[in-house]
Amino acid sequence: KAGGPIAQQAHVPMITPASTNEDVTKIGDYIFRVCFIDPFQGQTMAHFAMKSLGARRAAVLTDVKQDYSLGLADAFKKTYSVDGGQIAAEQSYSTGDKDFRAPLTSIRASNPDLIVVPGYYTEVSLIVRQARALGITVPILGGDGWDSPELTKGNESQFNNTFFSDHFAAEDPDSVVQNFVSKYKAKYNDMPK
Repeated sequence: KAGGPIAQQAHVPMITPASTNEDVTKIGDYIFRVCFIDPFQGQTMAHFAMKSLGARRAAVLTDVKQDYSLGLADAFKKTYSVDGGQIAAEQSYSTGDKDFRAPLTSIRASNPDLIVVPGYYTEVSLIVRQARALGITVPILGGDGWDSPELTKGNESQFNNTFFSDHFAAEDPDSVVQNFVSKYKAKYNDMPK
């Protein structure tokens, strides 16, 4: 959002691969995105929680310092409620926090069917590990901010029963995706991320 007005004023096209905030492209007609927006992501997460996971009671743990987290949480809660879900607990944290035991203990007491953590992988990695250490085994759900190889590094098994939405999955069996993956691997000797 900070660079958009500059590009718009200079009439330089800006294409963002990961700006999910719905206001980014409203800056002007030179601003484009190639990803979905937060409201869509929150709605999709809510539908997945209800229809695929059968979760009727959700707890939401939001990063109050990140507009991304706040917007995603809001979209999830609205759709989840419309779908018939109940928000069992709402807790918060701030970017840079390291100890999440207090909000997780409160969440555990609310007995949710799942926990939604719409944050970035740096804190989410710690949140999931601390939740599992507290005996919380319910699914934990998040958004594209989770997407990093660093998320599960060191103890992948703690991330069983976790899910996040994202713009791309190299495992997608669609022929267009698999064609791209094979060409990418041939050229760069690595998987696309």
